[in-house]
Amino acid sequence: MKFAFGDIVVVENNLIGVVVKCWEAVDGFICDVYVRVFRGVKPYREDCVERYMVRHKYLNDEELTFQANALKTFQKEVPF
Repeated sequence: MKFAFGDIVVVENNLIGVVVKCWEAVDGFICDVYVRVFRGVKPYREDCVERYMVRHKYLNDEELTFQANALKTFQKEVPF
């Protein structure tokens, strides 16, 4: 089993999710993955799940703008 609870993964080529549970089935390992787009958990064969690797790069200008806007919205909604 190569995934554990909480691993950030990519499924269906472009959807980001989080591993909720993995178990051994007759034909290999199965991972339950929470996919935000679906707002739910779906099972995937382990060979259909890829580790999310993008977090190791620098943010480009568009991503920096998005990050800044998200933080502004978060700070307005949740005062510290």
